[in-house]
Amino acid sequence: MSTFTVTGDIDPFLHVSLRRGEKIYCESNAMVMMEHTLELKGKMTGGLGSALMRRFANGESFFQQHIEAVQGDGDCLLAPTLPGAIDILDVGANSYMLTDGAFVAAESGVNLNVRTQGVGTALFGQTGGFFICEASGAGKLAVSGFGSSFALDVVPGKDITIDNAHVVAWDSRLHHEISVATRSSGGFLGQIVNSVTSGEGMVLKFSGQGKVIICSRNRENFASWLLKLMPGNG
Repeated sequence: MSTFTVTGDIDPFLHVSLRRGEKIYCESNAMVMMEHTLELKGKMTGGLGSALMRRFANGESFFQQHIEAVQGDGDCLLAPTLPGAIDILDVGANSYMLTDGAFVAAESGVNLNVRTQGVGTALFGQTGGFFICEASGAGKLAVSGFGSSFALDVVPGKDITIDNAHVVAWDSRLHHEISVATRSSGGFLGQIVNSVTSGEGMVLKFSGQGKVIICSRNRENFASWLLKLMPGNG
């Protein structure tokens, strides 16, 4: 079985050790270094339909990198697109939901599928619109957010509320619903206005039992900052 290890404190690498015959797949351009015993190929994971759904519904790359230990045991280093921490999750009895851009790499036994969300979550959330990615099957899964990461354990009777832009992944057993961070006597519309003026926007409420991975930085603020750096947008 391949070994996933996070190495480095700031903007870490994902270090993967493969034995002969083992395979992983990762997001496009994730590979930083690999030994000569490994072979890299670009493939459409899950076929044309699945690749199209991931590309247009969740912003994942159309072709993913597939790395296989063909000539013997070997190591590789991978890096996420955004500067931030990497978390390794065990997919098996529990499957995980991933927000846009959170996927880094997975063992070949992990399947990435796109499933639909409820209308309310899709319209007001920032977790894939009407579609969201689910990791199921069996094996290790590496995800990444922007900034530092933290794993929250949700237990029955202790619901938690998280800003949408800080959610990276969560246990699919959890129930989640969209809401606003603030309360107002003006009804739902008043709550939205109050939420916008307070700077908090929409949030996700989680209940049940399972794990939620969050990141310290707001990815949408990072995207806006990058746009301002582009010529003509200053």
